[in-house]
Amino acid sequence: MVGRVLSRHQRVTKLAMFLSLAALHGCASAPADSVSCGTVSSYLAPDNSAQLYRVVVTHLDGVPVISRPNYPLSPGKHEFTVAELINAPELKVSLAARKVKVLTVDVSADQRYHIAAQFNTDRIYIGSNQGYWQPIIWQTEIHECEMKP
Repeated sequence: MVGRVLSRHQRVTKLAMFLSLAALHGCASAPADSVSCGTVSSYLAPDNSAQLYRVVVTHLDGVPVISRPNYPLSPGKHEFTVAELINAPELKVSLAARKVKVLTVDVSADQRYHIAAQFNTDRIYIGSNQGYWQPIIWQTEIHECEMKP
């Protein structure tokens, strides 16, 4: 009977060591399975009373994209080509002047950047003047980013 108890003890010990090693291996491999990233978002409706309006992303780093609410990206500089969605009644610029603009975002890990169009109301813009707006980051927040490798 002592032999069986000892054998059972050895099995339990081996199992415990195996599980400990498996857990350590899982911890060691976790960073390789995850990729650090930040997020650029265009889904929040900014405060129109602050002359901020939504944008539509047309290109990311020069590549055409279908606009979506969030863009998880590797840290570093990324270029967003955006079109403004300004619906202010005082905007009197022709449709031909409503061109896309590029916004460069220096993405940091675990940060979210909300982008928008800032309507410049300091002058009256008429005709084909394209200076009536610029793309901006209007809000930044800590955000745990998840990106598959």
